[in-house]
Amino acid sequence: MCNFNKQDEETKAFLHIFMTKIAEALGGANFLLGLTEALRAVKPHPLTAKRCEIKSPNLVINWNKVVFQDKLIALEETLFIHKSSENHDFNLIGIDNQKKKKRAINMVKTLAPIKFIITPLNKDIGGGFEFSIFETVDFEKDYVKINPIFTALFFCSTEYMKKALKFEA
Repeated sequence: MCNFNKQDEETKAFLHIFMTKIAEALGGANFLLGLTEALRAVKPHPLTAKRCEIKSPNLVINWNKVVFQDKLIALEETLFIHKSSENHDFNLIGIDNQKKKKRAINMVKTLAPIKFIITPLNKDIGGGFEFSIFETVDFEKDYVKINPIFTALFFCSTEYMKKALKFEA
C-alpha cells in the first residue's frame, strides 16, 4: 500500500497523475512535500490534534472533527491488514474475520463525515484542495475504498510522495 515500488505500472501512473494535480492546486510539489513533513513532525499522530489543524510554511490543513485514539487504532489496524496490497482501490472492509470487519465498519461510519481542506497561506499560489478519508462508502455492496491522498498524507512516507510525483511512465 505505501511501497511505491511494489505497485503495478497502472497504479503508479494513476498515483502520479493524482498527486501531480493535487500539487498544482496547492502551489507546487515542494509545498505538498512540506505539508507532508509538517504532518510527520506532529506527535503522537496528526489526526488526533485537538485543534484539527496543521500548518506548514506554505499550507494549512484543517478538518472538521477530532479523531479519537480508539478510531485511529482501528483505522491503523485495518490499513495494516491491507499493508501488502499492491492495488490502489482495495476494499477496506474486505476482511474475513467478522469481529475485525465489524470494528472496521464502525470506524468507517465514524470517520466518513470528516472533510479535510488544504489551503495555501498565500491565496495567489493556488485554490486549495478538499478531500475525505474515504473515496467510496457502499455498505450495501460491502465496499469501502480509502482515498489515496489521505493514505499518502497521513500514513505513507515522504519518499512515497516523492516517487509518486517524479514517476514517468
